[in-house]
Amino acid sequence: MQFSESWLRQYVNPALDSDALGHAMTMAGLEVEEQHSVAPAFTKIVVAQILSAEQHPDADRLRVCKVDAGTGQELQIVCGAPNARVGIKIPCALVGAELPPTEVGGKPFVIKVGKLRGVESQGMLCSGRELGLGDDHEGILELAADAPVGKDIREYLNLDDQIFVIKLTPNKADCLSLMGMAREVSAITGAALCAPQWNTPKSSIQDKRTVTIENKDLCGRFAGRVIRGVNPQAKTPDWIVQRLAGAGQRSISALVDLSNYVMLEMGQPSHVFDIDKLAGDITVRWAKTGETLVLLNGQTVTLQGPDSAGKIQEAGVVADQSGPVALAGIMGGNHCAVSDTTTNIYVEAAYWLPSAIQGRARRFNFSTDAAHRFERGVDPQNTVHCLEYLSSLILEVCGGHAGPVDDQVLNVPERKPVKMRLARAEKVIGIPLTKEVVADVFQRLGFEFKQEGDVFVVTPPSYRFDIEIEEDLIEEVARMYGFENIPDQSPVAALKMSAKAEAKRGIHLLRQRFALHGYQEAVNFGFTDLESEQRLTGVSEKEVIAVLNPIANQYGVMRSTLWGGLLHNLKANLNRGAGRVRLFEAGRVFKRDSSVKEEAGKVAGFHQAQKIGGLAYGSFVPEQWANATRAVDFFDVKGDLERVLDPLHFVTAAAQHPALHPGRSAQVLLQTNQGRVVIGWIGELHPGLQQVYELAQAPVLFEFDLEPIRDLGLPIPEELCKFPAVQRDLALVVKQTISTQSLLDAMAATKQNFVRTIELFDEFKPKAGSSSMADDEKSLAFRIILLNPNETLQDPQIDVVMAALLDAVEKKCAARLR
Repeated sequence: MQFSESWLRQYVNPALDSDALGHAMTMAGLEVEEQHSVAPAFTKIVVAQILSAEQHPDADRLRVCKVDAGTGQELQIVCGAPNARVGIKIPCALVGAELPPTEVGGKPFVIKVGKLRGVESQGMLCSGRELGLGDDHEGILELAADAPVGKDIREYLNLDDQIFVIKLTPNKADCLSLMGMAREVSAITGAALCAPQWNTPKSSIQDKRTVTIENKDLCGRFAGRVIRGVNPQAKTPDWIVQRLAGAGQRSISALVDLSNYVMLEMGQPSHVFDIDKLAGDITVRWAKTGETLVLLNGQTVTLQGPDSAGKIQEAGVVADQSGPVALAGIMGGNHCAVSDTTTNIYVEAAYWLPSAIQGRARRFNFSTDAAHRFERGVDPQNTVHCLEYLSSLILEVCGGHAGPVDDQVLNVPERKPVKMRLARAEKVIGIPLTKEVVADVFQRLGFEFKQEGDVFVVTPPSYRFDIEIEEDLIEEVARMYGFENIPDQSPVAALKMSAKAEAKRGIHLLRQRFALHGYQEAVNFGFTDLESEQRLTGVSEKEVIAVLNPIANQYGVMRSTLWGGLLHNLKANLNRGAGRVRLFEAGRVFKRDSSVKEEAGKVAGFHQAQKIGGLAYGSFVPEQWANATRAVDFFDVKGDLERVLDPLHFVTAAAQHPALHPGRSAQVLLQTNQGRVVIGWIGELHPGLQQVYELAQAPVLFEFDLEPIRDLGLPIPEELCKFPAVQRDLALVVKQTISTQSLLDAMAATKQNFVRTIELFDEFKPKAGSSSMADDEKSLAFRIILLNPNETLQDPQIDVVMAALLDAVEKKCAARLR
């Protein structure tokens, strides 16, 4: 938002200088991004009048002018401007004047007495560009005929007026107008607010144009009137041209300038149609498929059709009987634009629903001031008020006869009351507040409110679309109280040296252990794409958690496994020449769970488990002379995990997972006081997914719940035994389908007191027909360590234990002694 200080002070004039006013606005959340005078600094330039203009004797393009600059004597100035002629008033730089530099960082240009083609020149006649007032340098700047000769040009043109450029946040749509800024400045400073005054036009004709609004979800209010007999070539008043220039807009024509002026001052965009170019009645509707429109900027747009992704894009239009004549809330069409021959016009002002305008202009690769305002919200209660204001200006400047206003109100948003608790405001802002302070803030802002004890019930004004929840009101209190008045206090907390949790293993230790075993940590978003999520988990589209506002298409759902991001990391590394990759990641995954209730750190209906996962790809060790090269396998990664998780001991059980190889995957189970619990998965990537990710070999993946592997429990010390341990070997023959773990579980279930450890140390599978064992059998040899802490074990005791172990495996696993 850009405007001049003098324009603002016409409606609110606080007792602050320019710098203090800019600071006050910034501290209230209206950041002054830039502040500068209308024209850059220069000196000794005055209003002058050309008394004579004669052709230079030695130059066709130069003229020798006699100029009255109010100095008491005529000045002779050589000028090359084509519009230099007798009688006009112009800016004249006297000898010694300093003009603004022509380039950034340059030095001021000093005017001296000189000669041009042999004729002395005692000054310089200036163009707008040489004064820093624009890029026009085709001729000297012509001033009004009543400009006082000799008056300083800065004072005459008010060039020391300050221009404020405000960087507004998207929620402050109410400040996209001079009156909106004036309301804010009045509330901030306490200065009185003076609204613009005008005479409401009286209808001198009864002409109306029938308007039909077909879609209430597009237009909530539409007002218009016919004005006949206007003079489109009337000159826009200088004060309006000056204010438009201060707002960064150039003058075009009287009708366009007045429409732009009302938009900038009141915040209500409007449009002026040449009514003689309209074919019949007006309809407000969504565009039909295939309709096109040539806009005022010359661009031809297809109003409704598929975008680059194939999705149909809707656009609202104002149409006559022949088709669209304007892009609703964005830009008018070229067909019905006003011109120098226009005599009869139709002026409209409307409230377009923000949802119907948002993003439409960007789809057509341009933006407009009207769309910028409508997509943020324009006051629907101010529509007719602004139409009357614009009509009065048109009648005053361009003449004509106005018809009655046709106002249709169909879908205006209802502003619901918002409650604010005083205690909540104090907690959020961090300062003590009283009811009187808060009431004063709401009164200054013009909010209607009532008090119910310590609760304020506020009904937001129609122009404040940003007031919807309690925090919005708290923000208003903080802004008006003054951010600089809120004390800067460092947080105070008692320092406590907490004891290290002995029973818990820190996540940093786990990270360190993975790194020591050659794994590199990856950090990925908690989002992933729908296709990867479904491939890796097998869930339906209804079960995934969709992101309402994804930052990119590939981050459209919340992840329920870490593997998606890790596989993308693997692919990225392989594409860059890596051949051996070890990755791990610690992070949260997200699943729907109706049993989860709302509490601190939790969201109702969603389980956000912390997990640690990883993968291994390539050779099992880096290429070297001492080891034959082979691909990493299930047991390599299982060994890595056993070393990382030590002293915890886990077991694996064959199971199937949608993302893993059906015959090379397993659940990971951890022994706890409550028995074995499943904590994760390990296995090779599924062959189908290996093809999808275009991998030369299948990586080995793993993923665990983080909390169980952090829980180590407290160590239990034992006295060193002074008696020797006894070692016995037990070789068993079983079917090859019997797992080693089932034998270990059978022996552990006997609960023999003297058994300390049982470990597998050998496996033998016979060749066909070469052994006493059948082809479908195998031999497993276990080493058993026995110890009695009270005495030396004797053979009878040992035999009893070994017999019990053998009996258990014979019964449960159909094993026999080899």
